Amino acid sequence: MRRALVLRPEPGATATVARLAAAGVIATAVPLFRVVPVDWQRPAGEFDALLLTSANAVRHGGAGLAAVRDLPVVAVGEATAATARAAGFAVIAAGAGDAAAAVQAAEGRRLLHLAGRDRVAAPAVTAVTVYASEAIDPPAGALDAAADGLVLLHSARAATRFAAIVPVERERVRIAAISAAVAVAAGFGWARVAVAERPADAALVATAASLAIDP
Repeated sequence: MRRALVLRPEPGATATVARLAAAGVIATAVPLFRVVPVDWQRPAGEFDALLLTSANAVRHGGAGLAAVRDLPVVAVGEATAATARAAGFAVIAAGAGDAAAAVQAAEGRRLLHLAGRDRVAAPAVTAVTVYASEAIDPPAGALDAAADGLVLLHSARAATRFAAIVPVERERVRIAAISAAVAVAAGFGWARVAVAERPADAALVATAASLAIDP
């Protein structure tokens, strides 16, 4: 059984490690980023709903969320939807982890996207930055465990950064990517690369578990 490294920010990293443990995979969280709030205000304009592509928008939205409580939520996936509900928002649609699909599910509503600083622009959607992911240095030697193990990549930024700082030969590392775009961002030369069936943590964990067990 190969060990796994989880590079996503907290608290998601701990949740992924727990999912991996339930699947029989020993994993360690080594976040390459931390999420911090950004001061923001509700922009001018008329909106029918909020678009949430990450639970971080709710976790780090701060006092600004009070100004958008009147708007229902279109969430990128069920995990984000659950976080929104727990914070008191009404969820009217939840996609399967794809932002474009979530926008389509909004059925023409005027959307206000509570977004991270680094994002892919969605057409016909007004975005406001409410949080940012800042790079942090992993503890010395923490990434050495990638040798003859596997690494879970939840974002293109994490993929690009890991590829730049990986301390071992790429041909000794297996990669589980949450999407094809993330796999592309990781580049080439890895022992194996597998892409989750859908862009969700549970699907990524299932993919990682298969890589951990496969000789």
